[in-house]
Amino acid sequence: MFWRKSDALVEQNFPGKDTIALLAIADAPFICSLPNGKSKPDAYVIMFVSVIIPALNEEEPIAGVVRECFTIGAPDEVIVVDNGSTDHTAERAREAGALVATAPLGYGRACAAGVRALLPECNIVVFLDGDGSDCPEFMPQLVDPITAGKFDFVIGSRTRGQREPGSMNFQQVFSGRIVGALLRLLYGVRYTDMCPFRAIRRDALAQLNMREQTYGWNLEMQMKAARAGLRILEIPVNHRRRAGGQSKVSGTLRGTFLAGARILATLVRVALE
Repeated sequence: MFWRKSDALVEQNFPGKDTIALLAIADAPFICSLPNGKSKPDAYVIMFVSVIIPALNEEEPIAGVVRECFTIGAPDEVIVVDNGSTDHTAERAREAGALVATAPLGYGRACAAGVRALLPECNIVVFLDGDGSDCPEFMPQLVDPITAGKFDFVIGSRTRGQREPGSMNFQQVFSGRIVGALLRLLYGVRYTDMCPFRAIRRDALAQLNMREQTYGWNLEMQMKAARAGLRILEIPVNHRRRAGGQSKVSGTLRGTFLAGARILATLVRVALE
C-alpha cells in the first residue's frame, strides 16, 4: 500500500488524526476529508499495488523474487503466472506467498492472465520478470510518481541504470536504442529500453486494449501508451544477471531470433493500426 505523505506529516498538517477520514474513490487515489468537510486531494493518498510476474521454468529464482517484492513492503499482492512450466515454478512461488495463475505458452498471454487475476481494489500494476534480473527495490521509484498523480505509466531503463556485467547482451541494448529512436519519431516520446520492469495505472492499462500474446507485449504497451497520450516517465533501474535457469530470449540463438521477430512484427502492426 502506497501513501503520498507520511503519518507524521499528516499529523503535523492536521492535528488529531481521528478527524481524518480516508475515502475510497473508484477512479482516483484515495483522498483526505478535512475537518471542515472540504477535500484536499494532495494531502494523503493511498494506492493498492499489485505485482505480476510471468514465469516459465523459473523454479530456481522465483521464490527469491517473490520474497524480495514482499520485503520492500510495496505490493499488496504478488501474482506469479505459470506460463506452461515443466518444473516446480508454481509450487515455489506459492510457497513464497504469491498467488499463482496459469496461462498457455506466450509472454503476452502470461501478462494478460495476470491482469485478469488482479483483485478489484488494485489501482497500480507492476510488471517484472521472474528470473531475478530485475531489482524490486526500485519499485517505489516506479510507483511513487503514479501515486503522486503526476504520471500514468513509469518504465525502468536498464541501459540508463547500473548493469551487472553479462546481464544484457549487445543485441538487447542495441535493439532498445533503435526501437526507442523509432518511437520518438512516431510519437515524440523518449524510450531507451523495452524493460519489463514497469508500473502503470490499472485504468490506463485497460484503455490500451492490449492484444499481443508473445514477447511483443512490452513494446505494444509502450507504443499504445504513447499514442494514447498517457503521461510517461522513464527512470534508470539497476539490472542483474538472472539468478538461475536459462534465458528464454538471450539464452539461445533461436530464442533471440524468435523474440526479435515477434517484437518487429508488433512494431509494424501497432504502428499501422
